This record gives sequence, C-alpha cells and structure tokens, in this order.
Amino acid sequence: MVFSSTIFLFGFLPVTLACYYLINPKFRNVFLTLASIFFYAWGEPKFVFLMLDSILVNYIFALLIDHYRNSKILVKALLALMVLCNVTFFFIFKYLNFTIASLNSFFGLKLSQTNIVLPIGISFFTFQIMSYVFDVYRKKGEVQKNPLNVALYVSLFPQLIAGPIVRYETVAKEINCRNENIEDFSAGVCRFIIGLAKKVILSNTVAVVADHAFGYMDFSTLSVSMAWLGVICYALQIYFDFSGYSDMAIGLGLMFGFHFLENFNYPYMSRSVSEFWRRWHMSLGTWFRDYVYFPMGGSRVKSKLKLIFNLLVVWTLTGIWYGASWNFLMWGLFYFVLLAIEKLTGFPEKYPKSWVRNLYWIPTMLFVMLGWVLFRAPDLSHAINYTASMFGLINNPLSSTDAVFLWQDNRFFILIGILFSFPVVKTFVKHLKDYVLYNKISKVLTPLLYGALLFITCAYIVNSTYNPFIYFNF
Repeated sequence: MVFSSTIFLFGFLPVTLACYYLINPKFRNVFLTLASIFFYAWGEPKFVFLMLDSILVNYIFALLIDHYRNSKILVKALLALMVLCNVTFFFIFKYLNFTIASLNSFFGLKLSQTNIVLPIGISFFTFQIMSYVFDVYRKKGEVQKNPLNVALYVSLFPQLIAGPIVRYETVAKEINCRNENIEDFSAGVCRFIIGLAKKVILSNTVAVVADHAFGYMDFSTLSVSMAWLGVICYALQIYFDFSGYSDMAIGLGLMFGFHFLENFNYPYMSRSVSEFWRRWHMSLGTWFRDYVYFPMGGSRVKSKLKLIFNLLVVWTLTGIWYGASWNFLMWGLFYFVLLAIEKLTGFPEKYPKSWVRNLYWIPTMLFVMLGWVLFRAPDLSHAINYTASMFGLINNPLSSTDAVFLWQDNRFFILIGILFSFPVVKTFVKHLKDYVLYNKISKVLTPLLYGALLFITCAYIVNSTYNPFIYFNF
C-alpha cells in the first residue's frame, strides 16, 4: 500500500484516523501498532513476521543493555552482538544474492541463487530498530519495558516502508505521552497534500522523460540534449519522490501527534558537495554521522589518513545501504572522493570570497548530476556510456526530435519542478506575511488552495496507472 494509492487515500487513512480519535486514548498506541502492522501486511504479508522478529530481538537487547549498564565489558559485547545480528539479517535479505552473483562472476563459480525476496522497507526499519538500541545505550531515551511501544516506534506506518529514518531519541517521549491538537493536525494535512502533489504531479510526470532517456541501448543515437534532459528530469524525479514521501510521512506523523525531523532542505541550492549532503536525506546522513562517523573519531582525528579512512567507511556503507549493485557502491565511492577533497582542502567553504563559493554551485550540480547517472543506470556499463553521451563522446548528435518533443510536452512541469527545488516561493510568501492584508486574505484562500491542490492530485491518481516509488527499492 502506497500513500498515493486510492486504497490508502480513500480507505485506510480515513478509517484509521476516525478509529484513532474515537477510541479511548489509553488504547491508541495499541490500535496504531495494529493498524501499522496491517498496513505493512497489505503488500508484504509474509515479511511481517520478519519485522516482528527483528523488533523482539532488539527489544531484548535493549533490556539487557539497560539492565547490565554498570558492566561496561558486557554492555559493549551485547552492543556488538546486536550490530552483528542486525547486519547479518540485513545482509541475508538484501545482499546475499548480489554477493553470490559477484562471486560467480569474478571466480567463475556456479553457486546457486537463493529464492529470498527483498522485503519492502528493510533498510529503514533495520536502521530504526538499531537506533533504538543505540539510543538506550547512550541514554538518549528510556528503555521501553512494553514491547508494544517498541513495535509502535518501528512499525509506525507513516515512516515504516520509506522513512524518514526516525531516531528513537526524537520520539521517545511522544510514544508514551503526546499531545494531539488541531493545530498539528491541520499542519499535517497541509504537509501531506504538498508531499502528495510533489510525488503525483511532479515526480511521476518528469519520470516519463527520465525513463525514456535511460532506456536507450544504442548510445550513438542518444543525443546530447536528450541525455542532459533525461538526467535533469531524473534529478527532479528522485528529489520530488524522496522529499514528497518525507513530506507525507511528516504530515501523517503530525496527524497522530508525532513530530518527525525534516529530511530534505532544498539540496539543489547547495554550493558544495558537503552542503548537498547536509541537505539531502538528512535522516540517513545524521544516522551515519552519529552512529558510525563520530564513534570512529569523525573529522577530529590527528591523522589525515584516519580522516580519509573514516570517510571511506561511511560512504562505502552509504552506497551499499541504497542498493545491492556495483552502481551504488561506485556512487558511494564517487562521493567519498569528492568529500575527501573538500575536507582536506577546505574548498570552497573556507574560501574568503563569497562569489567563489557561489560560483562553485555550478561544478557541485555537475557532480550531483553525474552521480545520479550512476544511481539511475541499470549497470556500470550503461552509466559509463550514458555519461559519455552527455558530452558527445560517442559521436552523439547534439539534438533529436524526441528531445524536442519531450521538452515541449513537459516543459511546464520541468520548469515548475526546477522552481520548487529552490526556496523561491517560500521566501516570497515569508515576505508577504509582513503585510496585514495578505494575512487576512490567506485565511480564506489557503484552505481553498490546498483543497484545489488535493482535488487535482486525486484526479491525477485516478486517471493514471503510472505510479512508481523509487523509495521502495531501499
């Protein structure tokens, strides 16, 4: 079940909200947990038990760590065993087939593939349950004696299958004591509508252009303009897919009294690769920062070699986290090289002249686009040839009829997508709030605008069968 489906919008969500607010508040956690498990079981019934097993095992680990806290050696051993269990679980279901295929390819072996299917959302709920145990160990949240509360934290349907990765310390208090109110609920509804529109209207529309461009097999016929149009559209698709889903999750959380942290902050306005990763998928970046990078010493190490090693570990893991293929590993290593250069040189953030930092936006976006080619292409060979086509290195024509047609047919959505990738509208509205007349008019117009946006988005959903979710691959 996806948020942009009719069954969710007109069935699951209204029924769940109505039941949640009608029942006794003492039973809301139990109800929300059961509703979330049902939500996951709708699409992945056989994997519900895997998720519940993971919750139970880590619930026990957290209890043991809290109980034996005074014994440092035992606690660290339990923590290491917890990591090993989760990583093993994660590896078997996400990377075992890839590992077998790689061994067969490199060494000429004939190992049989398994019949294991990737459970939806495994990357998110595995990292989330590990966050719970880590935060109990670091005293960033109290251990939960009631296993249903741990199950609620992990399985909460707004963020279960596609994030953001909600840290336990963020919602630890709200699990047992939260304040549902009309202000949060209305803000949540508005946020959900924005995310839904991002996904359905913008991401799905430009995805058609990206799919066409990356579908070329004879790269000599892929024009330079088509290649660039394709990667720009994919950059917009993945941003509005990822951030749209995060907006919907944050909005849904507010409807039930939970406050999730932001996950995207206009990453395409970044003036360095480092800044891009402070703005893109922030819940994943901070997870690796706090649970991997900082414990290894982070950037506050005496040796530059150690700094490089720390970055290598984090970005290798980041690439692997996204997917089981060499493309994702190379994508992670690509960013490792770029970030290592910026860390070691301090360029451009430490450069005294602001115009130089602003100008560095151009190469930053070029690096990001090249990274998206690696991310989107089905294999490394395809990525290399597509990149070569972007620069006309395979005798590519500069333009083509399909590039012109797709641009003319979709230019409105592409330009709107580019506009909303920057805080132009947000800044404009912020300045308007200084005027009394605007505030009076907005009280009337805002509900109408959100209602119209929801109506248009629902019309798109009903009339379209094309509704991919990139997030589900992770």
